[in-house]
Amino acid sequence: MYNPATRLLTILELLQSHDQMSGTEIAERLEVDKRSVRRYVVMLQDMGIPIEGMPGAFGGYRLRSGFKLPPLMLNENEATVVTLGLLGIQRLGFAIQAETVAAALAKIQRDLPQAIRERVQSLDSALVLDNPQPVTVGGTDWLLDVSEAVMFHRSVEMHYRAETGEETSRVVDPYGVATRAGLWYLVGFCHLRQGMRMFRLERIQALDITERVFDPPANFDSLRFVLDSIARVPARWPVDIVLDLSFADAEARIPPGYAVLQPTEDGIRLAGEFNDLPAVARFLVGLDCRFEIVEPEELRAEVRRLGRQLIDLASAVEPTFGKV
Repeated sequence: MYNPATRLLTILELLQSHDQMSGTEIAERLEVDKRSVRRYVVMLQDMGIPIEGMPGAFGGYRLRSGFKLPPLMLNENEATVVTLGLLGIQRLGFAIQAETVAAALAKIQRDLPQAIRERVQSLDSALVLDNPQPVTVGGTDWLLDVSEAVMFHRSVEMHYRAETGEETSRVVDPYGVATRAGLWYLVGFCHLRQGMRMFRLERIQALDITERVFDPPANFDSLRFVLDSIARVPARWPVDIVLDLSFADAEARIPPGYAVLQPTEDGIRLAGEFNDLPAVARFLVGLDCRFEIVEPEELRAEVRRLGRQLIDLASAVEPTFGKV
């Protein structure tokens, strides 16, 4: 059964976890009438909790955004989810300072009841994630600024240092932010180059959000742009292949960023640039589908050579490896 103090805390917890709730919804959760809900809300407001009431058929109650951070209340399942998220950020290669993650974990665990704290802390010692070593590069200092510009469709002025060391000042309309292999990328329209570009966040030397507003393209996929751009990085051999696969099968079998995939009447076109043609030949054989090599001719020769090698290996009368 609820007592008055528990009901007050429950209302606060509900409003923390929902953008808005109606008086009827809260009353059902607390097993009281709507008049009692109004009385409890007034009590919370008298304590300085910034709860706003909105009249009308679609009205209700909500915590005022940006007034101040209300007390954080997490049950065991919620604390587990937050901890898993922080541990994942720490161990999956995101370029975020370990001290920042550790401080957030410490604050959450410090304020949890002992029983829940001990169970959540066990995650840190017991959880093992299969992942490469984290890539520590900076760049997250600009993450909030860039994300704010994306959200409010504001152009940014930035000073950028390219991989070559060249430094430029440019205006960019940011369409989104994506992360790949521990690196953060800003994707948008560059007014200096008059075209779409992506920028590594850790190479940004200075950034200001301007008052200029732009209209972003609908349903723009920042991660797809980053992956396709990586696949087009110039290399020795431009490769063009048509695969006898559906687009869904091609996406399932080909790693993101390996090449650009485009549906055609004859199948899926795989386009990219590579330095190691023998590796491409082995990859094609591993796809287990028919394919047509449009270019280069040298790749056809590598596939033929690999085919002969496989036939020779499979035709051995008696294997000799492993014998004493």
